[in-house]
Amino acid sequence: MLFNTARFFVFLPVVLALFYLCPPRHRRYVLLVASYAFYASWNPRFVPLLLILTLVDYSAGLWLESVRPQRRKAVLLLSLAANLGFLAFFKYTNFLLGNLAFLGGREPASLHLDIVLPLGISFHTFQSLSYVADVYRGEQRAIRNLGDYALFICFFPQLVAGPIVRARDFFRDLLGWRRPTTAEVARGLLLLFLGLTKKMALADPFAIVADGYFGDVAGHPGMAAAWSGAFAFSMQIYFDFSGYTDMAIGMAALFGFHFPVNFRRPYLAASVTEFWRRWHISLSSWLRDYLYVPLGGNRGGRLRTYRNLLLTMLLGGLWHGASWNFVLWGGYHGALLSLERAARGRAAVVDERRGPLYPLQAVATFVLVLVGWVFFRSVTLSDAWLVLLQMFAGGGGEATLEAWHLGLAGLALVLALLEERPGWFERVAEGPSWAYAAVLVGLFLCLEIFGVTEQAIPFVYFQF
Repeated sequence: MLFNTARFFVFLPVVLALFYLCPPRHRRYVLLVASYAFYASWNPRFVPLLLILTLVDYSAGLWLESVRPQRRKAVLLLSLAANLGFLAFFKYTNFLLGNLAFLGGREPASLHLDIVLPLGISFHTFQSLSYVADVYRGEQRAIRNLGDYALFICFFPQLVAGPIVRARDFFRDLLGWRRPTTAEVARGLLLLFLGLTKKMALADPFAIVADGYFGDVAGHPGMAAAWSGAFAFSMQIYFDFSGYTDMAIGMAALFGFHFPVNFRRPYLAASVTEFWRRWHISLSSWLRDYLYVPLGGNRGGRLRTYRNLLLTMLLGGLWHGASWNFVLWGGYHGALLSLERAARGRAAVVDERRGPLYPLQAVATFVLVLVGWVFFRSVTLSDAWLVLLQMFAGGGGEATLEAWHLGLAGLALVLALLEERPGWFERVAEGPSWAYAAVLVGLFLCLEIFGVTEQAIPFVYFQF
């Protein structure tokens, strides 16, 4: 059930109506049933798997609060083994078998098993792991009500592609629930339709270009084709994922939940370090708190800091997908972060004040990020190398983007710059009703003029 389909926009109002019509004590169970129904609409066979993982970590949380201190680490390790074991089997078994086949001189696909990746397993696994880790650290009390914990794992707005919500934030809203204000509902609806517009009117037109190019790299030779194909994907993935996140945050607000900001105009960043403070913020902070810091963070000298950055980003890349392309993408960003840390020395905190060189810094950062997207999007590693070769030594060629695509990108840039300083979005959501209505009408016009409606293009992060 894609967020950008008519079926979902029937499902959502029905759930909202049932939620507010039923007695307050039963509302969480309406959300729980709706969330499992949403998950089952994709593949009901994986509902038992979701239930098993929920029971494992629910039990681990209770166990951590009752077991003797010297056994707490063993409980934590059991939870990690169960979660990462399921994730490894479903997501990385064929990757491992393919590499073993290659080393044995056989076709990588010759050893592949018929494994279907459960929906959203990467996201709900990380969310569940953070809960157990927080209980282990004493930063979160174990949840006693199994239904409450199950809702934390399967709440449908963020089940598939995040944002990764921390337990303390979710249960603060659930256990201390209050009816959303009129302003919160208005903001939620605006985010919902803004996200839908980002997806269908911005991401999907670029997706058609990117899919055409990366689906046949050899058939689109030349520098212009390579750069325009890579640029198209950079626009697609941002508006696709940012649009999904806006919709998730907006839907959660309609139910009285407050999800964290997950994007903060990352293509305006003046460095790769700043980019990762603005891109997929819930994952970046998760990797920092549960991987980079436990590895040692920036303690222990510069070389260990660079090692920890590289390992964190390599594993972050592998989390996105089971292929060497994702490993290289993560390693590429890890190397860039290490180089920036080396250049900054002890001044590790990013200074986001804008100087006269900011436009050049922002363009350079965007180009570096765009080059990295080539590894992320390419179907095979050989395709990635071919695209990079074409980008930097491919001769002329023919661009795959049209003028109106560039116009869309330019409009998005103007809106991002407006939001960066004056905060026009918050002003619209809290402003006069005529301005609010005008923005909604503008969004619907964009959907009508630019929206791709003849096909429901899946969200990029649904595959993770």
